Amino acid sequence: MPSKTTPANNPPNSAAAHTDGDSRRSFFKRSAQAGLGAWASGLSLGFYLPPAAADKLATDGPQAGAADINAWIRISPDNRVFCQVARAEMGQGTSTSLPMMLAEELQCRWEDVRMEFASVNEHLARNKVYVTFSTGGSRGTRDSQLVMRKAGATAREMLKAAAAQRWSVPMAELVAQQGKVSHAASKRSATYGELATAAAKQVVPAELILKTPEQWTLIGKPLQRFDIPAKCDGSAVYGIDVKVPGMLHAALVQCPVFGGTPKTVDAAAALNRRGVKKVVTGPDFVAVVADNWWRAQQALKALKVAWDYKGGEKLDDQAIMQTLQTGLNSARALRSEGDFEAAWATANSASDGQYKTVEAQYFTPYLNHFTLEPQNCTAWVKGDVAEVWAPTQSAEATLNEAAKTLGLPVENVTVHRPYLGGGYGRRGASQDFVRQAVFIAREMGGTPVKLLWSREEDMQHDFFRPVALYRQRAVVHKSGQLLGWQASMASQSIIQQIRPAALKNGQDFQAAECFHDMPYRVEHRDIRHAICQINVPVGFWRSVYHSQNPFARECFLDEILLAAGKDALGGRLELLPPGGRDHKVLQAAAKEAGWGAKLAPGRFQGLAVQDAYGSFAACVVELSVSAQKVVKLHQITIAVDPGHVANIDSARAQIEGNVVYALSSVFFNEINIQDGRVTQSNLQDYPLAQLRQVPPIKSVLVPTGGEVWGGLGEPPYAPITPAIANAIAAATGVRLRRTPFSHDGFSLA
Repeated sequence: MPSKTTPANNPPNSAAAHTDGDSRRSFFKRSAQAGLGAWASGLSLGFYLPPAAADKLATDGPQAGAADINAWIRISPDNRVFCQVARAEMGQGTSTSLPMMLAEELQCRWEDVRMEFASVNEHLARNKVYVTFSTGGSRGTRDSQLVMRKAGATAREMLKAAAAQRWSVPMAELVAQQGKVSHAASKRSATYGELATAAAKQVVPAELILKTPEQWTLIGKPLQRFDIPAKCDGSAVYGIDVKVPGMLHAALVQCPVFGGTPKTVDAAAALNRRGVKKVVTGPDFVAVVADNWWRAQQALKALKVAWDYKGGEKLDDQAIMQTLQTGLNSARALRSEGDFEAAWATANSASDGQYKTVEAQYFTPYLNHFTLEPQNCTAWVKGDVAEVWAPTQSAEATLNEAAKTLGLPVENVTVHRPYLGGGYGRRGASQDFVRQAVFIAREMGGTPVKLLWSREEDMQHDFFRPVALYRQRAVVHKSGQLLGWQASMASQSIIQQIRPAALKNGQDFQAAECFHDMPYRVEHRDIRHAICQINVPVGFWRSVYHSQNPFARECFLDEILLAAGKDALGGRLELLPPGGRDHKVLQAAAKEAGWGAKLAPGRFQGLAVQDAYGSFAACVVELSVSAQKVVKLHQITIAVDPGHVANIDSARAQIEGNVVYALSSVFFNEINIQDGRVTQSNLQDYPLAQLRQVPPIKSVLVPTGGEVWGGLGEPPYAPITPAIANAIAAATGVRLRRTPFSHDGFSLA
C-alpha cells in the first residue's frame, strides 16, 4: 500500500515505502489470523471487506478519516476515491484503465479518483482478495475489467443504502451520480465522502446491474493517464530510483556460460578498493557490495573468478541450428485434417499442370527484451523478516521467490511495487533479480542493499525469446484453390521450463499458436511442432510466439497466393470464414491504407493479419527500397479489434509502441551464441530503431463490442513483421525468410 503522504494520482515514493500503511497491513494480518480473510473470499463477488475491517478508518496523512468500502475502494471525507490497482504499470496504462472501470460504475467524478498500487501482502492476508497481481499476456485490463466494474457498482449501491438508512427512504428513490447520492422528493443529497463510513457497514448487495456500453461515460474515452505527469517531470519512482536510508549498492557478474557456477573466487584485490564492503558469492554469480554502485561495478573488474562451465561452453549457433533441423524431422502432429501427404504426392506425380507446389523454410532468432531499466531489486533482510522493492510484473512471484530464497514464510516478507521501466515479459515469471538481491542482502546483516545489473549483464543473462525454425509446404490447384498446407515447427518451450505440467501430452500448443489455430480454410492441413532441448534460458517476450510465428505463416501465405495468382488481400478474404473479426480488421486496415489504389512511383505495399490475446490485428505497410537495399518506410497502418477499448489514448499509444519495438527486431536484432555464451553486449551490437526511422503510423480501432475484451499491449505486434517482409517482396521480388533482414543486406533508412 502506498504512503499516505503520497501526492494524489502518483504511486508511492519508494524511499519511504517500507513505512507506508503499517497499521493497515498489521490489521489485515490479524484479520487473516482470525479467519476473516477466508470469510471475505467466500462471498460471490470476492472483494467484500469484512465489517471489522470496514470499521477501520485511515487516521494519518491526507486520507485521515477515509473509509474502505471494499478492497478496491477507499473514500475520504473530502470525496476523493482511492482505487487500488493490483496490476503492474509498465507503460501500458493499466493503472488508469482499471480506475476508469471502477469509476464508471461508482458514478463518481473522474477528477476525484486517485490510484494506488495494491499491497500483495494484504492480498495474501485476505485470501487472494485481488484475484491476481500478474501482468502479462495483455491481460491487465481484459481480465480485471469485470472485477473493477463490479467493485464500483457494489460501492455505489452500498453508498445508496447508507443514504437510504440515514434518510429513512427507499433505495429505489435514490440516485447516485457525480460523487453524491440524491433524493429528489426531499431535495436532500450527501457526498460519497459524507456517506463512506456508514456505507462501509452496509450489507453487500446480492445482485448488481452494470451499465451497458451505451451508458458508458468514461470507458472508451481518451482520458489523461495518471502516470504520465510524474514520468514527465521526473518525480515517478522506478525500481532503479528506490532509496532506503543507509542502503548499500551491489553489482554482480554471472557465469558467462549458461548453467555455469563459480568454482573459485579471489576477492582480495576487490576488497582493497575504496568503498567496497563485501564480496558475496552466490550459486551462479559473484557480487560486490559497496557504498555506491559505480564503485561496486568497477571493483568487479578486480575479481578473479574461475567458473565451472559444466560443458555448456560447447554450444553455438551451428549446434542450435542442427538441433532445430533434427526437431523438424521428428515434429509431432498438433492438428491434422484430410490427408496432406496424399495431396502432396498427387501434386508431385501429376504431369498435366493441374497443381503447383510451394515450399520454404523460415527462421527467427533469440531476442533480448532490452527493457529501458536494467534488472534491479532492493532488499532489506532483518533477521526473520524482509522487505523487497522490485519493479515486477508479478508481485506474488516476487514475494514467493524472496520467501523461498530466505527460507521464510511469505507473511514475513513485504513487497513494495515501484514503476517498471519496461517489462515485455522479462519481469514476470523470471524473478532471478529478486533471488539475487535477497541473497546478497541476507549476507549484509540487516543493511538494505540495492542490486542493479549492468547493461551487459542484462543483455547476456536474459530469458530470451525462443529461437524457432519452420518448414512449410503447400499444394495449390491450377484454379487457384489452396488444397493443402503443412507447417512443421521446432523451438524451445517456455511452458516446459516454467510450468511443465501445462503441456498437453508432452506437446506445447502455445509454441505453435497462430498455426494450430489458424483460421484459413484448407482441405488438407497438417500442423506439427517439436520441443527442442537447448541450454539457453527462454521466457515470455512481447506477444510471445505471436511475435515470430505470424512472420512464417503470413509470409508463406503470400508465397501461396502468388503461386495461385491471387491478390494478397482478396486471397486472404477468400480463405477466411466470412464475417469474422479478422475479415473486419483486414478490410479496415486495407481501406485506411488505400490498398489497391495507385501508389507513388517506387512505392509498394504488404499486409498481414493475426489474432492474439482476444484481439484481432491487421497491418498494411507502404515502403520503397533503394538499389542499395535501404528500406524507406512511408506509412504503417494497423487496425485492431479488441472488442471494447478502455482508454482510446492508451490504445493508440500501444499500437505505436508495438511498431517501434517491432522495427528493431525486424531489421537489426538477434542474439547469437558462441562458446556457450551470448556474443552481444550492448547497443553497439544490439541497436534499437531510432525516432527518425519510425514512419507515420495510422491507428485504426474497430471494436466489436458485445462481451469481448481483448488485449492491446501485444496483439498489434503480430502482423507487423510479415507485413514489412511482404512489402519488401512486392518491391524487390526478394522473399525474406529470416529475421533480422540485415542478413539479406536490407537496412532501414
